[in-house]
Amino acid sequence: MPVRRTAAVLAAALVLGLTAGPLGAPAFASSAPAVARASAGPDADALRAALAGLPDADATAALVRVGGSDGTWRGSAGVHDLESGRAADPDARFRAGSTTKVVTAAVVLQLAAEGRIGLGTPVQKYLPGLLPDTFEPVTVRQLLNHTSGIQAGDGFGDAFEDAYAHRFDTLTPREVVASAVAKGPEFAPGTRQDYLNINYTVLGLLIEKVTGHSYAHEAARRILRPAGMRHTYFPGTDPRIHGPHNHGYQAVPRPDGTTAFVDVTDWNQADRWAAGDMISTTADLERLVTHLFRGDLVPRPQLEEMFTVPSDIEGADMSAGLQRFEYGGTVYWLKSGARYGYSTVIAATRDLSRTVVYSVGSTDAKGEEMNPVSRRIALAALR
Repeated sequence: MPVRRTAAVLAAALVLGLTAGPLGAPAFASSAPAVARASAGPDADALRAALAGLPDADATAALVRVGGSDGTWRGSAGVHDLESGRAADPDARFRAGSTTKVVTAAVVLQLAAEGRIGLGTPVQKYLPGLLPDTFEPVTVRQLLNHTSGIQAGDGFGDAFEDAYAHRFDTLTPREVVASAVAKGPEFAPGTRQDYLNINYTVLGLLIEKVTGHSYAHEAARRILRPAGMRHTYFPGTDPRIHGPHNHGYQAVPRPDGTTAFVDVTDWNQADRWAAGDMISTTADLERLVTHLFRGDLVPRPQLEEMFTVPSDIEGADMSAGLQRFEYGGTVYWLKSGARYGYSTVIAATRDLSRTVVYSVGSTDAKGEEMNPVSRRIALAALR
């Protein structure tokens, strides 16, 4: 499955200084006004404007937290669900998608700090037989920074209709890995960077092999609980989002030229696993980036891996769990996540002078283009 889309487009939009176009007419009759609390620092007017008009054709809701040493802003807009039209819950849980990779990378780096994993050691040493002899040695670091050369694993289909038909079926991580391995390597390890979920699926298997515990157990014990992420969990094969949550929708064209908005809230995400099945809140993701960047979760020597991109690969911008981009002379580190109905971004400067976390109820979260509402939020938050 394609993976760089939201992060790469976000970085490009920021670097090029693109501005969002005007909003079209709202697609839905019901809407909820943005609510916010502002203090010195973030541009409150720009952030409020970014959330104006929701729900619309692009998003049903948006939850935003901007923080850091220079001030805070909190806001939400849109609806809990299209049927009732009641206001979106600002504290709602949502599918956090590939922001899961930040947690996975942190667990691996902890294990490296404990001497239980060598970042320069081939993963074949820890998971013998997983990769056949057609693969050259792939180091743990190459999995972390997406330079492994392992091809993408198969899902239930790339088209929304195909995936939706199987939304309650289970595709196990090992089945995903087997489908990837069967394709053979895409390139020699360490020669290119290609951001793919498969790298973190393999890292999930590595965590389980080294610790003897489930991925979810180790992630909760090592990262979620120490960071105070009390509303974050890994659903496994459970298709529901437990606790308060806003519904997610996918826009689907009808034959008559109109658009249907299909409720995609319930969905078995087992195949995403350590690469993207986490359910979280904006407050919890803000806690994650704050504790992580402070050095509370990963020892400083290993934490440096999260702020290091391969220097010998042209165009590389992915580190261990994060992506580097520069805007207005400031370097930010981000991670995006997209599951049908939900689009998420966490971003921060390394010194935590600015942190940004948002979740948008995107009606085309897996589309090639960045969601217009997400783009407006990003540009407003990083002014």
